[in-house]
Amino acid sequence: MPSDPFVPLSDLERDALAELSNIAMAKAANSLRQMVQNEVLLSVPSVEILTSAAAALLVAKPDNPKLVAVRQDFAGAFSGRAMLIFPERNSLELVRAVVGRELPLDDIVDLEDEALAETGNIILNSWVATIANLLKSGLKMSLPIVIRGDSNQMFESPHSTLVLFLHIKFEIRQKEIGGYVALLMDIPSLDELRTLIAGFVKSVS
Repeated sequence: MPSDPFVPLSDLERDALAELSNIAMAKAANSLRQMVQNEVLLSVPSVEILTSAAAALLVAKPDNPKLVAVRQDFAGAFSGRAMLIFPERNSLELVRAVVGRELPLDDIVDLEDEALAETGNIILNSWVATIANLLKSGLKMSLPIVIRGDSNQMFESPHSTLVLFLHIKFEIRQKEIGGYVALLMDIPSLDELRTLIAGFVKSVS
């Protein structure tokens, strides 16, 4: 890979990652369906590699600057940090959809972090585990934590990182909710992931 720290995905890499991501999200949706006892649809309309600054700009909304994220670190053949990110108002909608609208708002707020952590754990673990399995590479995940802040705080890192960025769409209880999955990785980890993706493409072509 060239020394340039920002190398866009090729069309083949983007297609392969989108396919892997949708397989992973189908698995996550099935797990969430069992948890909420309701139909859950999850899709990944687009996948791209961005700089941390570009990712921060993409999730920043002038009318809704506060973000909520579930964060888990992963390590193995490649390592980094996985985050499920929502604008703050979307996170409350997600929690309402997960725990049920019959609960009073005060109770939902009390349950918010717990419900977010559990939802994030399911989605991030499904994504990372499915990717790892399909790429025949083992990865270990840390426990989920819920963080709040603006877009710059979300993508702060002591290392030089790029972001594998997925737009995701939820549909739970007929409510559509948009969010993002971001994988922060350093250049060697991203290079390793791209090598594994190339192997995956070769094995199925």
